[in-house]
Amino acid sequence: MAGARQGARAEAVADREIVVSRVIDAPRDLVFEAFTEVRHLGRWWGPAGFTTTTRSFDFREGGVWDFVLHGPDGTDYQEWITWTEIVPPERIALVHGESRDDPNAFESLLTFTSEGAGAGTRIVMRTVFPSRELRDEAVEKYHAVEGGQQTLDNLAAYVAESVRQDREVRGSREKEGH
Repeated sequence: MAGARQGARAEAVADREIVVSRVIDAPRDLVFEAFTEVRHLGRWWGPAGFTTTTRSFDFREGGVWDFVLHGPDGTDYQEWITWTEIVPPERIALVHGESRDDPNAFESLLTFTSEGAGAGTRIVMRTVFPSRELRDEAVEKYHAVEGGQQTLDNLAAYVAESVRQDREVRGSREKEGH
């Protein structure tokens, strides 16, 4: 019966959903951490060419991330996220809109799965919009699929650089210890 309910739910949201996925060459704990600390998020969040300014950040269930996404053309996008579920290092559920009262806010579920004996992580971002029209607008006007993929590309590059730097630091320490 649970399988039937899940199948019905998937059909019910299919026309309102965007799914973006990517394998990142880093351990799941590290990829998850990149989503949990503002010092990380501010360095990779958003599509190519965008930057982020955080006003407030409280990563906990019920907590809020209030920020501005700055587009490469100079346009500022007011953004607001509240975390609705956090299960380290497996998943994060959130509501994302322009503000707390945004009637067009959408829900996202991010899942983190270890791949390749834990050396890599598959991240899947499932976003469900309140209506098919809002999903279509996000896809056509805001290029949400490409933007989601670019955001995950930015994450992958950021995490790869973090892993490289960590390895260099550990290598230097090991050499000093010999």
